[in-house]
This record gives sequence, C-alpha cells and structure tokens, in this order.
Amino acid sequence: MKAMVLRAICPVTENSKPLEATELRDPVPQANEILVKVLTCGVCHTELDEIEGRTPPPRFPIVLGHQVVGTVASAGAGAKRFRRGDRVGVAWIFSACGACKFCRRGEENLCANFQATGRDANGGYAELMSVREDFAYRIPEAFSDAEAAPLLCAGAIGYRSLRLTGLKDGANLGLTGFGASAHLVLKMTRHRFPGSKIFVFARSEQERAFARELGAVWAGDTAEPSAERLDAIIDTTPVWTPVVEALMNLEPGGRLVINAIRKEEVDKDTLQRLDYPAHLWLEKEIKSVANVTRRDVSEFLQLAAEMRIKPDVQEYRLEEANKALAELKAGRIRGAKVLRIV
Repeated sequence: MKAMVLRAICPVTENSKPLEATELRDPVPQANEILVKVLTCGVCHTELDEIEGRTPPPRFPIVLGHQVVGTVASAGAGAKRFRRGDRVGVAWIFSACGACKFCRRGEENLCANFQATGRDANGGYAELMSVREDFAYRIPEAFSDAEAAPLLCAGAIGYRSLRLTGLKDGANLGLTGFGASAHLVLKMTRHRFPGSKIFVFARSEQERAFARELGAVWAGDTAEPSAERLDAIIDTTPVWTPVVEALMNLEPGGRLVINAIRKEEVDKDTLQRLDYPAHLWLEKEIKSVANVTRRDVSEFLQLAAEMRIKPDVQEYRLEEANKALAELKAGRIRGAKVLRIV
C-alpha cells in the first residue's frame, strides 16, 4: 500500500519534506480488528507537534493521521460490529486498557495505557489501516468522506471543550484561535445556544473575516480586549500568550478551557505578565482538555448529523501531505485540511 511515513523528528517548513512517500506491506486485521480502506484523512495541528517533537515521541517509522474515514475491507476473527463496505471512522484513541478506573467509567482518554492513532499505531496517511472494531465509529450518511474527517478530532474535541465550559444559553463565549476545531465550535454554539454571542480572537484578518462570516458578533486580534466580558473561552492555539490575554477578558467566575494537546515553550515575558489579581482572581478557572472519549465522538457525530454541520474543508492528495502540513504551520487555514486517499 501507499503511505506517507515519518521516520524522525524534524522541523516543518515550506521546503522541508518530513513525510516520505513509501510502499508498505498491507496490514492484516487481527482478532476483533477490522481492515479499513482509507478514503480521506484530516490533517491536524497535533501532527505538527508529533513531527516537531512536542508530544511523546511516536513509534518510528510511523504513519500519521487520526481523523480517518474509510470503508471496511475485511475483518479479523471475532469482529462482528461492521460488515464489509460499511463506512467507518477512526479517531485519536486507537486503544485503551479497558480495565483501569478511568476506562471503567468511560474516561479512556485518561487511561495511562491508551495508544494514539498515528503516534503509537499506524494511522490514516495511507491506503489501508487496521483498528479494533470497538474503536471505530459509524459515519452518518449526511456527510461526504471529506466532511466527515475533521469531525472525528476537530469536531469531537470541540464538542468536549464546549461541554466542559458549562456554557448556558445567553452566556458569552470566546474562541481564541480560529482553525478546524474553533470554526466547528462556532457552528455548534449557534445551534445549541442561539441566545449566546460568540467573540473570536485570531491572528490574521482572513481568520477574523471567516469568523464574522460564520456568525461571530466580534472578531479581533489576540491582544485586543473583547467588546464584552466573556463567561467562557475556549483556547485552541499552540502557544501561551493567548492564554494570558484571554484571562483578561473573562467575567468573574468564568472558565477558560484549553483545547490543545501541547503548548509550545513559555517565554519569561509571558510568565512575568501573568498577574494573579488581574488574570485569575474572582474565581476564574483554567481547565485542560485531554483529547476525547468514544462517547464524545459518537455523540458528536450524531449531533453534527442532526445539525447538518458542514465543515469547510480544503482537500489535498495523499502525496501532498507535506504541503498541507507546511500550510497549516504557516497559518494558511480556512476550515480544515483533508487528504484525499481514494
């Protein structure tokens, strides 16, 4: 099969090619696994973190990609949930132990032994992949293959982030950063909380214009004070400065939810600017998001189908994965980037 393979940690630039086009042996599904013929795979900022070394190191060589949409090609012994030809998705969590206290209460995202798709096991930047059937999801017919891919990570983690804000209808929500996840959160919020106003902080005018186009009542630079105080903010950026800026815009008792698997190194100037009375006093909260559970993915896919959410996507061929990653690193984003495998 054709695959784009990462062999070592390296920088992502306009001219670098961290992923190598390679022919790999077709995977064979083991007991309780299905073999997926990959149709599309979303390109996520987490892949930049994996390539550049900001996450626990992948298993080298590795096929990246954890927003996988495909059809079931075959099944291993005991796998009965899906039939051949069924359209399925694979998300960030490839597997978990199933026995620890977190797994037993449906929080496998906190399992110490979980494996990540595209980091600990080969993912979707390839023509085929295998996965345990209980970590695969039925894709609603409402979505095309390209539309479904970003729902599996950007959408699902946005859903979890919005849930963790505790937002009520009529409360103000801020979004810091406006890429694949945030633009879906905006659409979700307008549907679920029609009385709430959404304020967007983004570094480029193109992103700000896109936010206003989708219904944000205000969009400004990360360092600008929002037009109104915010009851909750979701931060989707990879850096620390927006966190400090966001805290200044929170209402007393407000909650900042950080939707990022890793943050780039904090500089001394940012630390010096973090002031307890100005930024955290009056019962403001900071809460992190640790990827998603299977429940999050399943619930969000159904919600997205009911809402008829249509993600804005830019498609690339599998061989253009390096180009897509470089554009993501450079901030050239409108919606979500998706690789077309077939």
